Amino acid sequence: MMRVKKFLKDKYVIASLIFFIYTLFLDDIDIFTIVNQKQKLNKLSSTQVELQTKLDSTKTSLSKVNNKGELEHFAREKKLFKKENEEIFVISYE
Repeated sequence: MMRVKKFLKDKYVIASLIFFIYTLFLDDIDIFTIVNQKQKLNKLSSTQVELQTKLDSTKTSLSKVNNKGELEHFAREKKLFKKENEEIFVISYE
């Protein structure tokens, strides 16, 4: 007990403790802000990967659309375009 009191009376220990408490909890860039920003960064990284895969698929479909036959196929399959005197039946499974 006596050693602990002597340790806490040292001005360098007190100054160090105050400094660490201030930097960990009270400063503008405290530990909570750092953890929160790390979580946001991880979430944005996963979103970036998803968007990159969507971009790649869009680029491949765009390159296919440059061909006239592929353009007609895309319009009929995805956009449900039809020729005159033609009916389209859409069957969807739930």
